[in-house]
Amino acid sequence: MTVYFIGAGPGDPELITVKGQRLIRSCPVILYAGSLVPEAVLAGNSAENVVNTAELNLGEIIALLRQAHQRGQDVARVHSGDPSLYGAIGEQIRELRALDIPFEIIPGVTATAACAALLESELTLPGIAQTVILTRYGTTSPMPEGERLHDLARHRATMAIHLGVRHLPAIVGELLPHYGADCPIAVIHRASWPDQDWVLGTLADIEEKVAAKDFRRTALILVGRVLDAGAFAESALYDAAHRHLYRPGRD
Repeated sequence: MTVYFIGAGPGDPELITVKGQRLIRSCPVILYAGSLVPEAVLAGNSAENVVNTAELNLGEIIALLRQAHQRGQDVARVHSGDPSLYGAIGEQIRELRALDIPFEIIPGVTATAACAALLESELTLPGIAQTVILTRYGTTSPMPEGERLHDLARHRATMAIHLGVRHLPAIVGELLPHYGADCPIAVIHRASWPDQDWVLGTLADIEEKVAAKDFRRTALILVGRVLDAGAFAESALYDAAHRHLYRPGRD
């Protein structure tokens, strides 16, 4: 028996790995985060027991996993996006290890990747940004030392900020001194879902644009010069003069 932590992707049921889809369709028990994972992702399953864990606490979830283990049943534990990012799987894994229950993690498409695709943007461009910071806005859970938004903003890297749209004015205030008022910023609501929507602006006007859309939750914030880079250097990868193992020099 194995508990499979499966990344369901950002919402579009086609943005799940082949392995993840196969396990969802074959496991006799499915536990899924119903507040973030659409039921369409579960299509084609033949599970005996399908549980929406949105209203369950950790102890209740572990009890279900333990019961499945006692019955010798594999479990598809389905999380949104990639389970390694804000998936709260660490605490579940700790409990499973204590109970000697085997598990495996199946990665998924991240919300950040889905948002970049929607905006038709590359998050790393030569001479503009070569670093992407994935973070969240700390409110109920404090941020570790050195990871407050104003600390990370000093790098001026491309930044993806989770769980922050309700605190957009405070976020803009922390970003402005480092990125500048003209820096592009996008707020994407439910990327890849049927009702996906987004706004693209600058740090100077994004608050007004988001207020007009009335985005309140389930939105990701992307900020960085890569979102509106008119001019940037070409990479060495496809430069005709660049030689490497697969493209040696020609006579």
